[in-house]
Amino acid sequence: MTLIRGSRPRIKVLLAALVLTAGVGGTALVAPSPGTEATPPAQDKQPPAAPKPTPAARAPKPASYPIGGYFVFASPNTSRNTQKLTEIKTAGADTVITFGTPLAPATLATLPKECVIDGVNCAKAAAGTLEVNRYFTYSDGSVWSSQAVKCPQDRRITSQGKAFVVLVLPAQGSGCTSTNGKYDVVVAGGGAAGGMDPAASLALAATKLGMKFYAGLPLPVKRTDTAYLPDVSYQGTLALFTERFLQYQAATNNVKGLAGFYHSTEMPVTDGHTFDPILDLYRMQNQAIHRIFPTRGAIISPYLDARVSAFSISLTEARNGIRRIAQTASGLILNIAIQDGMGTGKGGAFQSNEANSAVDRYAESIVGKGSWSSKYVAPIRDYFLAAAAGISGTGAVLWANLEGMAPATASNPCGDSLRGQSSKARIDRQLQQLSNAQKIISFMWDSYYTCVGAGVPLKAQVEAGIATPIITDATFDASTGQVRITGFNLSGGNAQVKWTTKGGQRVVKTVKPTSTNTAYGVQSGMNPELEMILVNVGKTTLAAGRYYTVNVTNQWGAENDAFYSQRIYTEQSSRGTKG
Repeated sequence: MTLIRGSRPRIKVLLAALVLTAGVGGTALVAPSPGTEATPPAQDKQPPAAPKPTPAARAPKPASYPIGGYFVFASPNTSRNTQKLTEIKTAGADTVITFGTPLAPATLATLPKECVIDGVNCAKAAAGTLEVNRYFTYSDGSVWSSQAVKCPQDRRITSQGKAFVVLVLPAQGSGCTSTNGKYDVVVAGGGAAGGMDPAASLALAATKLGMKFYAGLPLPVKRTDTAYLPDVSYQGTLALFTERFLQYQAATNNVKGLAGFYHSTEMPVTDGHTFDPILDLYRMQNQAIHRIFPTRGAIISPYLDARVSAFSISLTEARNGIRRIAQTASGLILNIAIQDGMGTGKGGAFQSNEANSAVDRYAESIVGKGSWSSKYVAPIRDYFLAAAAGISGTGAVLWANLEGMAPATASNPCGDSLRGQSSKARIDRQLQQLSNAQKIISFMWDSYYTCVGAGVPLKAQVEAGIATPIITDATFDASTGQVRITGFNLSGGNAQVKWTTKGGQRVVKTVKPTSTNTAYGVQSGMNPELEMILVNVGKTTLAAGRYYTVNVTNQWGAENDAFYSQRIYTEQSSRGTKG
C-alpha cells in the first residue's frame, strides 16, 4: 500500500511507562503512556501534604487519538458491553452508536413462529376481532418490558424461551383507536426471556463509564425497485411505531449515558430531489425525538461518493446537500457525520503533492489503476470544507464518520466481513483530511478494529500509537520565517522544516515552538482537540513550484514524518497557502 509520508508514525515513547488492557479476554498490551514522561513531572514528587500545583506546573494533558466515537453492536451481556466500552475509552473515545432495526412488512406466515398465545399466532390472537390492515416485524432481539404495553390490544408474551411484544397500532389516526376501523400489528423483540435488553445494557455501561450512547432508530425497508430509497408506503405506521419506540425508551432507558438517536437510513451528500423521501423521514423522526427527548440529539451519516466514474458528487452539491439535511433538524441538536468514503473506495484522502500519484492498492481494487486526481473529483478535505460552508448558520453540527476499514483484497482479510482490515497509517491519513469536523466517529469497532486480519488488530495499533502527532495543515511566511502548524498531539516537542530557497539551496532546520495554542480547535470552531504551534526558522525565501515539508516530534517523543504543504508555490507566492 502507498502510504502518505505524513502519516508514517515513528514512535519513540517509552513503552514501559504503562500497560493498557485491551482485546477480548483482557489481553495485556504494552503501549506508550499518554500522560507520563521518562522523568516524572515535579508535582508527582511532592508529598501528600503539599499544596496543589499552579496551572503552569501541571503535567501536560494526556495524548488522545482524534477518533471520538465508534459504531458498535450491542450485546445482552452487561460485562461484555462494559469491557468493549472500556477498550473504546482506552482508545480515547467517549461515544458509541448502534444501528437501528427495520420495521419490516410481514404476513401471518412469516411472523416469528415462537410467538404464540395459547397455541395461536400471537399477532392474530392480539388483534382478536379487529380488522388487520398489515402485519410487521421489528426483530431487534431485545427484551421489551411490560412498559411497552399501552393500548388495550397490546400484549407482552414469553413463549418458547423468547420475549415478544405485540403492538396494535391504528392504521389511520393516532393513539389506540383507528378512525377507519383498521389496524397494523407489529411483533417486536425476540430476545431471550429473562435476559437483559442489549440497548439498555449498553446505555447503562455508557452511563457507568461517563460515555455517550446513541441508539439506532427504527427504519423502513428499502424499495424493491430502487434499493437506494426507502419504502414509504407505510410511513404513517413507521411514524406511530417511532413514537411508541421513543416513549418506551423514555420510560425504561432514560439514563445519563443516552445522548440521543441514530438515523440508519442513508443518503448521499447531494442536493438532488431524488432523495426527498429520506429527508422527509429524517424530519418526521427528528420531530418525534425533540418532542419526547427535548434535551437529546441525533446523528445522521450521509455518504460521500467522489468517484469520477460513479456518482461523482461535486463540491457544490455537497455544500447544498448537507444544508438540506441540516434543515430537517426540527429544533433538536443534529450532528451530521459525513462518511469519508476511504473504506469503500468512494473517497480519496490525498494531498496536493499526491494528486498525480497512483492510488493505493486498496482504492485501486475499486476504481482501477490511475492517479488520485483522475479517479476522484476532489480530496476528502475539500468536501469537508464545502460541507462546513453549507452547514454554517443552520444550527446543525458537522461531524465526520471515518470509515475504519479498507476495500477488501487478498492481503487484508477481516473475518467474513465484506470489507478488509485497514491500518493505523491509513487511518492517520484520513484524519489529516477531517480537521474541520467538530467530532470524528468511526465505522466500526466490531469487527474492523477488533479482527486480527493479516496481523495486529487495528484497536491495538491505535492504542500503541495513541500519541502520534497528526499534522492537518501548515503555512510558511517566508518573509518572517514563521511556520504555523495545526494538528493533533503537537505540543511540547520540536518541529523540523525542510524547504528549498529561490536560489536552489535545500535547507533543514529543527526548532522549538515559539508559542503553542492547545485551544486552537475550540477557538476556531473546528475539532476541539486541534492544536496550533508556531515555529520560526528565520527570514528566508521559497522556491517557486516546490513543496516544503514539516515534521513534528511531540512531548511523548512520537514523530509524524514529512507533512507536505498543501499547495505548490508560484513565482508570485512567497508564503505558504492554506489548502
